[in-house]
Amino acid sequence: MDPVASALPHADERGRSRMARLFHGLSRRARRKRAELFRQAFRLDENTRILDLGSETGSNIHEVLQSTRARPENVHIADINPQLVEAGRARYGFVPVVVGESGALPFPDGYFDVVYCSSVIEHVTLPKERVWKAYSGRRFREESRKRQKAFAEEIRRVGRQYFVQTPYRHFPLESHSWLPLLGWLPRWLLIPALHLSNAFWIKQTSPDWYLMNRVEMAELFPDAKILAEKCFGLTKSVMAVKTRA
Repeated sequence: MDPVASALPHADERGRSRMARLFHGLSRRARRKRAELFRQAFRLDENTRILDLGSETGSNIHEVLQSTRARPENVHIADINPQLVEAGRARYGFVPVVVGESGALPFPDGYFDVVYCSSVIEHVTLPKERVWKAYSGRRFREESRKRQKAFAEEIRRVGRQYFVQTPYRHFPLESHSWLPLLGWLPRWLLIPALHLSNAFWIKQTSPDWYLMNRVEMAELFPDAKILAEKCFGLTKSVMAVKTRA
């Protein structure tokens, strides 16, 4: 066997591994900065009632709340996957809540002191079984914005304060795929591009996200400050933050 040819797959794998470590490192750094902003924005004590919306296992909010006085029995983790929230209950002692894709939350008005929602609202679009067939960018946007508006209204209803973050539409590196400029493609090109990239690229994703700009976030959260998270001088994500006056 040609030793050069046999080494190529290993070199390719090493290159993929290095790229994955780089992207994971950038994501971890952004999450740490975001967590510090959250801790500075809200006064958290042992009685603060918190909802992590779209929590998966709650590992993210667990890291965010490190070094605070917040108690796990006052932290609710909500997700559409019952296995994930149950894992969060077992691992961290959080209160598990299973929610449906409709976005309706089983809590009375103002139940939570703070609602935390990170990199979730952009996925509140079409039902998952439809996203690969939704080629019309206009129809996808219209339905997604309607669902995102209802989701945002639930956040504002149950939370007296909130912290909602989403990747910024115009950041050159699309965060769900780790591919440059992918988020700038029209939807009829985005879907075949993802079919292709999912076959070989280091990160796979589904086209279930609708990325927003600052104006669209402000429309959803008119009573919040819209903050920009920067990376290399460019806006990487936007955050709607409402605190007590």
